[in-house]
Amino acid sequence: MTGGLPFFVYGTLRPGERNHDLLLAGRTAAEEAAVLPGALLYEGPGHPYAVDDPTGAGRVAGEAVTAAPGEHDRLLAELDRLEEYLAPGHPRNLYERVVRVVRRPDGGTRRAWVYLAAGRVARELAAHGRTVPGGDWRCRTRPPA
Repeated sequence: MTGGLPFFVYGTLRPGERNHDLLLAGRTAAEEAAVLPGALLYEGPGHPYAVDDPTGAGRVAGEAVTAAPGEHDRLLAELDRLEEYLAPGHPRNLYERVVRVVRRPDGGTRRAWVYLAAGRVARELAAHGRTVPGGDWRCRTRPPA
């Protein structure tokens, strides 16, 4: 079953970031630190992209966000729109929504929805993208204002 899974957020949806305040603030039951193992984080234009790491050694820092009661389905639809996810494998997807296992700080694991870069985007990033060192969007190098 995947219906009520938490969302693993790693970029602009993290607490304190702009899209968290727009979409998630006040609509979550829990937000806990988590890591997505086996993934790399790439810089995008104003937002990051996570991709599977072919070596399996990468990790992406973020939070597992559990929707408040009655909010899951609405949040799922809103996040799909934000992430430009239309359907599994759709050629116009910017991200693919997939289920992955994330790790909690206590060493426990849980399954969560994760938005990974869609195939064409992931290929472009692998060829020409810039990874975020350490896999933490909050620690990226920001351009001067």
